Amino acid sequence: MKIAIAQLNYTIGDVEGNTSKIIDSIQKAKERKADLVIFAEQAVSGTPAFDLLRKTTFLELCEDALVTIASCCDGIAAIVGLPILTSQGTISAAALIQDRKVLRYVGKKYITARREMGFLVGSKGYEYATIKGHKCAIVVGDDLSRERDYDKSVETVISINARKYGRGTMTYRYEVMRNLSFVEGKNIVMVNQVGGSTDIVYDGTSGAFNNRGELVLMMKNFEEDFQIFDTRAQARPVVIPTSGERTRLVYEAARCGLRDFFLKNGYRKACIGLSGGIDSAVVACLAADALGHENVRALLMPSQFSSDLSVEDAKELAENLGIEYNVIPITEIYKSVVDTLTPVIGGRDFDSTEENIQTRIRTILLMAVQNKTDYVLLNSSNKSENALGLCTLYGDTAGAFSPTGDLYKSEMYDVARYINRTFGNPIPESILDKEPSSELHPNQKDSDILPPYEVVDAILYRMIEEGQHREEIVNAGFDSEVVEKIHSMIMRNEKKRYQFPPVLRLSMCSFGHERLMPLTNKYGD
Repeated sequence: MKIAIAQLNYTIGDVEGNTSKIIDSIQKAKERKADLVIFAEQAVSGTPAFDLLRKTTFLELCEDALVTIASCCDGIAAIVGLPILTSQGTISAAALIQDRKVLRYVGKKYITARREMGFLVGSKGYEYATIKGHKCAIVVGDDLSRERDYDKSVETVISINARKYGRGTMTYRYEVMRNLSFVEGKNIVMVNQVGGSTDIVYDGTSGAFNNRGELVLMMKNFEEDFQIFDTRAQARPVVIPTSGERTRLVYEAARCGLRDFFLKNGYRKACIGLSGGIDSAVVACLAADALGHENVRALLMPSQFSSDLSVEDAKELAENLGIEYNVIPITEIYKSVVDTLTPVIGGRDFDSTEENIQTRIRTILLMAVQNKTDYVLLNSSNKSENALGLCTLYGDTAGAFSPTGDLYKSEMYDVARYINRTFGNPIPESILDKEPSSELHPNQKDSDILPPYEVVDAILYRMIEEGQHREEIVNAGFDSEVVEKIHSMIMRNEKKRYQFPPVLRLSMCSFGHERLMPLTNKYGD
């Protein structure tokens, strides 16, 4: 049997647009003489649709669209993902279409993602179907990693998915498929979505294993793709990318998520505050690549505490990227604000109050550019600072979207080096070499209050991604005082994370849906 795999980029709620894409791929599959064409989970609706899945009118639109899709399936079978309203609630289903008729719905049994809990209910799970004389098992979503012992007569397991990207997920996903195909002795075909959906990005990377556990087809990362898997043909095994590809995938995921956030929301232009530091440099490069350098504008806003080198680095970066920029010194604005506040707060010693005033002034200027010129403000935070609270509410936490807020500081350096290797060194080496500093008071360095970020990030990763207790981390060789300090900083800064812009999720455990702590709690005191 020839199975066409249509890896497409869907938009949540754009039922008409999604349906058009699906029908175009059905026509392409017919031209390629395919017996069956398969589409991702919730292809008709887009995902995650959240409360749209509770709207009867929306679900009816999806079902009406399926009738239109079925009318195009003359001479070909199709498996299409969509939400279906049942007496128990809304399920994520695979609709099996043959001879222009919707024969049945196969529902997802396991609801494991937080973004689906409360919006979807579990269903019966996988079912068998004979398509063009070929017996298949049809599986939806994460059921593939939980179900075993398919009937011996089944030749091919077809999995329709909406698997979001996260560092390391591809290796895990393909290992599950390889083990299943080898142990069960069956072909495994998986189709995934691709593209950004607000703070989630789907990597695509659909593929097929033969019944010997060999990967014989692997589709593109972060791009639409269309390929044919022939169950009868002999194909040469494909090599799964190694961990050395991880930084490239992180970069491509961030670029894809940023591009689609703008495209699907009707935005065109982005503005960013360039400080001469590593974080804003990476975001500026991502924006120029994703949106086009002509659609990116930067403001350089030095204070009296900014070094000349940082200003020159920011200028050089902007010129290397070919983006428009303006230099707006904020020293006089800062002095005016402080002088105005003196009768209220008194002439007290310089502290975080004065530091925060600087970052909030910069946000006022950036937001003014957004309001006046329709340049949407990009946030340039990183996960280390977000975790520790080394950021200013209504200052450098502001923005419409954060493409790098789920990347640790050390990962920002990895991505910056990848950018320079790939795009001809747009980031000045001095940005990579200088010691991290927010330059909010004289001679400030991040190392004044923290050990090197390699150490900080290793501790943060254990706490956040792996859920390790402080005692475990100390037993692994980390300084107990540093571990306690980092834990305390994480716990007391949840109030800031509650007010962040949408952060593109690039890890297995990002702040928000995957890790949401009570804002008011006494744990760890």
